[in-house]
Amino acid sequence: MKADTLSTLRQDWLGNIRADLLAGLVVALALIPEAIAFSIIAGVDPKIGLYASFSIAVITAIAGGRPGMISAATAATAVLMVTLVKDHGLQYLLAATVLAGLLQIVCGMLKLGNVMRFVSKSVMTGFVNALAILIFLAQLPEMDIRNEGVTLLTWIMIAAGLAIIYLFPLLTKAIPSPLVTIIVLTTLAMVLGLDVRTVGDMGELPDTLPVFLIPDIPLNLETLRIILPVSAAIAVVGLLESLMTAQLVDDLTDTKSDKNRECIGQGLANTATGFIGGMAGCAMIGQSMINVKSGGRGRLSCFAAGVFLLILIVGLGDLVAQIPMPALVSIMIMVSVGTFSWSSLKNLKEHPRPSSIVMVATVVVTVFSHNLAIGVLTGVLLSGIFFAWKIAAVFRIKSVLAPDGRKRTYTVEGQLFFATAPDIADAFDFNEALDEVVIDVSRAHIWDISAISAIDMVVLKFRREGADVSIIGMNEASETLMGRLAEHDKPGALERLMGH
Repeated sequence: MKADTLSTLRQDWLGNIRADLLAGLVVALALIPEAIAFSIIAGVDPKIGLYASFSIAVITAIAGGRPGMISAATAATAVLMVTLVKDHGLQYLLAATVLAGLLQIVCGMLKLGNVMRFVSKSVMTGFVNALAILIFLAQLPEMDIRNEGVTLLTWIMIAAGLAIIYLFPLLTKAIPSPLVTIIVLTTLAMVLGLDVRTVGDMGELPDTLPVFLIPDIPLNLETLRIILPVSAAIAVVGLLESLMTAQLVDDLTDTKSDKNRECIGQGLANTATGFIGGMAGCAMIGQSMINVKSGGRGRLSCFAAGVFLLILIVGLGDLVAQIPMPALVSIMIMVSVGTFSWSSLKNLKEHPRPSSIVMVATVVVTVFSHNLAIGVLTGVLLSGIFFAWKIAAVFRIKSVLAPDGRKRTYTVEGQLFFATAPDIADAFDFNEALDEVVIDVSRAHIWDISAISAIDMVVLKFRREGADVSIIGMNEASETLMGRLAEHDKPGALERLMGH
């Protein structure tokens, strides 16, 4: 093994041991309620999310591309599983988790991590805001008094939980306030015998270590038809959130991450998690922020978070089962409020209108479709359209007629591509009687076949009217493209192009 590789491994794992272990413990404590809450969102037992959080954290710590980033079971992927679990059950979810992981590994091998550069800031903001809204909406059933077990006492405990979460940090930040909320409300519920729903009512908690299992499903095309759409959505959303979180940690720590390695790491984690009875997950924005702010920088922090989590749930499972649901609801409301980018509302008027439209469209489509992948895809497409529109707007053609009235020079400025191609032909006067036409493209760049076809038509129309046409000033890239694809100098070009 090369010396620089050993140095990197030593730095990633042993360069910040004390701070990484402490940060990992804090993250593990905060992971317990969130993993349970995300399991409930997906409609599965709490142990599914807890096993997943352990597995994903440990494996991404080893195989991921961003040291110091926390991955586990998340709301972003949990909301995609609800219908699959409801209609087909847990075994199909485990199979979908394995398939999602395999898809992510393929994405990493194809180096699709590089496509993050095409996701604009507006889309990222819309993604985060939509995620926050979906997390909040997922809490509504636990606050609806028409549901069994939800009473006025539930609302009082939620309010108390929120008060502790936001007021306790005024006293000290040494202990995470969500953990204090859980301890206080659980103690009150047990001592006073309060009649509220508890985590134990949601399903079985693990009391043993996870074991290897193969999802019990029929291996046929019908199964693939059922799980593939969910797996694809989980893979896309998981990678989007992971890569955006990695970028955020990059910016906070002034270090770089390997996005393609992160794709493979997330894929390996989800594939393995499906085989130990866990649900799919990805990087967590909130937990990663907690880790970084607690001093976590290396892979050891995420690894320690996963190991500490497993020790806590297996060793203290009976106590975890007594946690009242209002405590988790208050924490998830806090996560929702903290995730939403409130400044984006103020920026709606200040930012360029297209950017605001992209952000709002991403939020609206995501919330109504309950599919983060569709929302992000909508935002990316809109961003592309607005960008092309803006670039096309700077296109212009000016012309100068020679003193003798027989030669005209057209000067083209801007980017010549599919969006400006229709304007190219309209900018020339083919009825003018000329002996010579010069098209100067020294201030332009030719990008695609649409622009080349438009130029071909212009040249051929002028030649049809008897003018001698020349194109001057092409840069090297444009000249290469024109030389390979242009038709106007080839035999029979006029008949072929006019025929279309």
